[in-house]
Amino acid sequence: MASTLEVAPWQVENTVRMMEEGDTVPFISRYRKERTGGLDDALIATIKHLTGVFGELEKRKSTVLETIESLGKLTDALKAEIENCVDPARLEDLYLPYRPKRRTRATVARENGLEPLADAMFDFKLNDPAAEAHKYLGDKLASVEDALAGARDIIAERISETAEIRDAMRLIFSRCRVVSKPARGAADKPEAAKYRSYFNFSMPVQRIPAHNLLAILRAQGEGLLSVSIDADPEKCCSKIYYEISHGKRYPSPALQSQIKEAVADCYERLLEPSISGETLREAKRKADTESIEVFGENLRQLLLSSPVGQKRTLAIDPGFRNGCKLAALDAHGNLLHHSIIYPHPPRNEKVRALMEVQDILEKYEIQAVAIGNGTAARETEEFMRKVQLPEGCKVWTVSEDGASIYSASEIAREEFPDEDVTVRGAVSIGRRLMDPLSELVKIDPKSLGIGQYQHDVDQSLLKEKLDSVVESCVNSVGVDVNIASPSLLRYVAGIGPVLADNIVAWRTSHGGFASRKDLMDVPRLGPAAFKQSAGFLRINGASNPLDSSAVHPESYHIAEKMASSLGVPVSSLVGNKELCSKLKARDFVEKDFGLPTVNDIISELQSPGRDPRQEASEFEFASDIHEIEDLHPGMELPGIVTNITNFGAFVDIGLHENGLIHVSRMGRGRGADPSKILKLHQQIKVQVEDIDVERRRIALRLLS
Repeated sequence: MASTLEVAPWQVENTVRMMEEGDTVPFISRYRKERTGGLDDALIATIKHLTGVFGELEKRKSTVLETIESLGKLTDALKAEIENCVDPARLEDLYLPYRPKRRTRATVARENGLEPLADAMFDFKLNDPAAEAHKYLGDKLASVEDALAGARDIIAERISETAEIRDAMRLIFSRCRVVSKPARGAADKPEAAKYRSYFNFSMPVQRIPAHNLLAILRAQGEGLLSVSIDADPEKCCSKIYYEISHGKRYPSPALQSQIKEAVADCYERLLEPSISGETLREAKRKADTESIEVFGENLRQLLLSSPVGQKRTLAIDPGFRNGCKLAALDAHGNLLHHSIIYPHPPRNEKVRALMEVQDILEKYEIQAVAIGNGTAARETEEFMRKVQLPEGCKVWTVSEDGASIYSASEIAREEFPDEDVTVRGAVSIGRRLMDPLSELVKIDPKSLGIGQYQHDVDQSLLKEKLDSVVESCVNSVGVDVNIASPSLLRYVAGIGPVLADNIVAWRTSHGGFASRKDLMDVPRLGPAAFKQSAGFLRINGASNPLDSSAVHPESYHIAEKMASSLGVPVSSLVGNKELCSKLKARDFVEKDFGLPTVNDIISELQSPGRDPRQEASEFEFASDIHEIEDLHPGMELPGIVTNITNFGAFVDIGLHENGLIHVSRMGRGRGADPSKILKLHQQIKVQVEDIDVERRRIALRLLS
């Protein structure tokens, strides 16, 4: 694990030990830097994942050892090799000769007593196989060819179960190409049209992009493509023959012919299907990992999108025929009022809509307007330009992705049992503007429109990654325990769904938490959960100012020593950068609290409860672009990045269709990583390169 992650073994050992003691990833990365050497939460999450992977490998080793030992074939050398194995594929190769298997052609040959003949042939110890085979004829074997065929079956199976040969084949196949062609009768099927670019596709296994491989394998699963690895059978058979003949005496022509026939049969019938499948599975595993990483990074950027903060907000879910749904929210996101206006065709009730919006803006002292970016979004933005906004009030466009999923969810029904899905959807849009993180945690990340082939990748690995990202984001920002929803609280380190509900129930019945110590009164929130969660839960307005900071209660005494050394109370030190600058971290290092922790405490005292997210900034689409037909090559437009993949980025330029900046059009050369060039929801400038009106596709180039 240390080698894989390029860290020191002691860092991994300490991290695993803390996890075994019940410490969470956020807690370890934030409050145990001395013990990890400053590993970040992503690396610690990876260690957690690998611990599970190698834990399963150890269980598998135990099963393998028990099985081989029960057969009486476990040698000291084999046992040592299995115990030291860290590669699952290698482990299965070692186990293959001993693994219980279904009845095979080789099994039948052994039952017919042909194993001695196969041994003699395989060891190159006879010159005339036919003459030797004649000795085995009897009731079960009528001819010499039957005996030789049985011996070849045993040899073929033995070759296919040899770990070194399987390794050699893996190496050859890994250097070959993935080839895809239309499956029989699939080329003319309408559903195959979207895979037409893969009808005669070929690319090296080690270089095929993740999105290409996942698309090909999806089409194969739908019966539309035939996928293979173009390994050269002659080259592979030559390699196999060399491996089994190396170091043995030169065979007679007759024996060589029999061995080569067994090798060819082994390759075609046993090795090629097995290694080809393994190669594709391994390539898919890497593609899954790459795609999941992209998805995770997109989710991180989305969750950490800039909030406008606690502002009284008018949320608008735009529409034509069904009207624009309005929801007025207070600064905490509570619903104050909802209604529907029809400023667009076919009803065109612009005057009435204008009066309705103006009345809501004034009555509820609205400070921000959030407009969903779906159907009629541009028209609604133009309509809002005719409205007299209160001083300081701005209009923002908000992504609607997943709003409909939330509005029909159990969480939404619990929050708004008396409202229909349209009202819930509008509320979600408004809350996303105020605090994207708090609202988006209520929605399955796979519904947020930011993934790449998300339904084709390993679903358990995807869930693990996305849960880890959500947990990381929530804890990096921190949570106001007196206003946070159960959906947000559940991702706080050490909390989970049950304690989240208990926290909300306690604050409801007691009027809120006055200090972090009050958390210990929550049912089932014991010392262990308090230790993990306390530093990430904020009590704004608490009598102890440290309760609203990221300083952990276990370190309060250090902050108090710092204040005492300056002759001031803690309350005077918190937020006072001038006083904090006088502190020397080394003066406060203790046995269990080293320099990294002390530096973090000083940093937090300077800016308590600092939000790592940037402030939201305004954005406007080009005013003269409404339909794809309005575009022409060379046009320069403002846009917002809506999704990032490993082949490029999708950009909203104010139309129903997003444009695509291919990775080759990002100005960073071949092989550039889009996620290192652009960020989700980043405001950029693009140039239109090509428009395919029929297929509704827009090709863009990144300008800035």
